[in-house]
Amino acid sequence: MSDSTFDLVAARRLLDDVFAPWVRSLGLGVESVDDRGAVLRMPFDEALCREGGVVCGQALMALADTAMVFAVAAASGRYRPMTTVDMTTHLMKPVSAVDVIADARILRLGRTMAFGQALLRPDGIDEPVVTATLAYALLPD
Repeated sequence: MSDSTFDLVAARRLLDDVFAPWVRSLGLGVESVDDRGAVLRMPFDEALCREGGVVCGQALMALADTAMVFAVAAASGRYRPMTTVDMTTHLMKPVSAVDVIADARILRLGRTMAFGQALLRPDGIDEPVVTATLAYALLPD
């Protein structure tokens, strides 16, 4: 891992500059970044819910995937173009009417690939309700 120059200010700028409008519409906030990963918050929004007021899996997977981009950038010390090549997600318990916190951590950062894990939990609860393992191809600048 690197001595990170990718700080909270750079992370918040990245959220505005790199991601598609529909990802930005999730209202994600970057809570913290360090050379091991990143923590993001997705505010509760009824527009992200399916029947019964449960936050849909697609929104949770988007949060995990987005959080890992920040984790890779933080571990690299800068944003690097990348693409998701694999994501395995386990939705273990439904989430309703609460913000969701994603804690994304790097497991291995190589020259051309990055591997990580994102744990998602409802705000105020310590136990994860979603786990995702992810792999990214790191593209040339």
